Amino acid sequence: MAAIENQLKNPSFPNTPAETPRRRRRLSLTEMWFKDQQLKHAIYKMQQHQTTSNQVERAVLKTLNLGIDLFSLISDENLLLVLSKVPISEHVLISLVCKRWYYVLGKIRDSICLLDWEFLISGRLIGRFRNLSEVNLVPACFRSSMSSGIVISHKLVKINVDVEGVGEGLIGKEGMLGCDLVDNGLKLIGIGCPNLRRLSVVNASEEGLGFVAESCVTLQELEVFCCGDMVLRSISKFRNLQILKLSGSVEGLYDSVVSDIGLTILAQGCRRLVKLELSGCEGSYDGIKAIGQCCQMLEELTICGHKMGGGWLSALSYCGNLKTMKLQSCRSIDVCPGSDEHLGSCPTLEELYLERCQVRDRESARALFMVCKFAREISFRDCWGLEDDVFRCAAMCRRVKSISLERCSLLTTKGLDLVVQSWKELETLKVVSCNNIKDSEITTELAILFSVLKELKWRPDSRSLLASSVAGTRVGKKGSRFFKRMVTMVDKTKRK
Repeated sequence: MAAIENQLKNPSFPNTPAETPRRRRRLSLTEMWFKDQQLKHAIYKMQQHQTTSNQVERAVLKTLNLGIDLFSLISDENLLLVLSKVPISEHVLISLVCKRWYYVLGKIRDSICLLDWEFLISGRLIGRFRNLSEVNLVPACFRSSMSSGIVISHKLVKINVDVEGVGEGLIGKEGMLGCDLVDNGLKLIGIGCPNLRRLSVVNASEEGLGFVAESCVTLQELEVFCCGDMVLRSISKFRNLQILKLSGSVEGLYDSVVSDIGLTILAQGCRRLVKLELSGCEGSYDGIKAIGQCCQMLEELTICGHKMGGGWLSALSYCGNLKTMKLQSCRSIDVCPGSDEHLGSCPTLEELYLERCQVRDRESARALFMVCKFAREISFRDCWGLEDDVFRCAAMCRRVKSISLERCSLLTTKGLDLVVQSWKELETLKVVSCNNIKDSEITTELAILFSVLKELKWRPDSRSLLASSVAGTRVGKKGSRFFKRMVTMVDKTKRK
């Protein structure tokens, strides 16, 4: 029929035989075998993948049902790396998760301030914190009665004291732990903290500090309070010590003696000192001279509340590398500085700081400025007796580039002007809360000097500054009207 229809449609074409459909070729045995193997392989892969996923699900469900910690699969090193990214303020909460996290977090902490001495003696401190490099034992060395409401506060510590325990010395030896207890604690510190770099302790003996010196070779900073001359023999064994703070006596807390003998022993042993602070120490020319001659690397010296004899200032000339000199809470600078011929000077000194010091004695102040005449930065803060006559002695320091005056109420504008004009290299001037320095008394020369300074901080009188800042705002008047209105409203309510 198809041929007839083609002939009818195209009569010009000759008759052609009808096309027969082609038969599909039968697959060979080899092709049939390979095709069957591919299908089996695909089915096997699907079954294996399903089996593996089912096994993982079963293992997870089994782990969750048994309560096994999944974090146990993480090593301590990786867990320590993760927990080190957490802020320190949240370490206490994280340590409560489990015992493992508790001990791992102990490896992160490198400093501690001990409040309870029993925590150290029981071994819990060493057992938990293995990598401590800074340990402060000062608060735990004082006996504190938590049931008492009387609190004695000092920059070192806050102590709750019983009324019966308050005597003439206020605290004294009875208010501190004994030397034996402190030595036992220091031995534990020496055994458990071999990498210790900083230590603060009170009422330690020569034996305890000597054990720490042998065990903690890397110790670089040491603070010893309530120490005597014999204790300094053990401190001289710290060969790598660079920063040392000695406190002989603190009024109201404890009283011990550090004399020239102890300072000489210290100087001969600790020759690598860079910073030294002497608080409440008794000494004189010989002790400071020994420190200057033996400690050639000393760069910063702080004298706080000293009880030194006259003439110690002249020994500063032996400190050949001294760069910073600080005087804090000194009732007098030098009771007998001696003649100018024996004072000398420190050619390397660059910074001089006086804080809460009595500078009424003009001779001692003059001797101080003569020794520190090469200073480039001078600072007075809360110094009593700094009058114009005393401040005029600072004019002999010709190389001053920065001067700071804070809460020096006796100094006037005239006294400041005379000294400041003599410093030709001055770049920085700070005057804060000096009530006798007035803006209205500024001279033309002083105003010109202000214009060429690199840094100027001028707030001499806080009251005048406040008055000028609120001038024209009618704050005072508005405030008075407000309070008057409040009074009238109260009167009306009472009448009703």
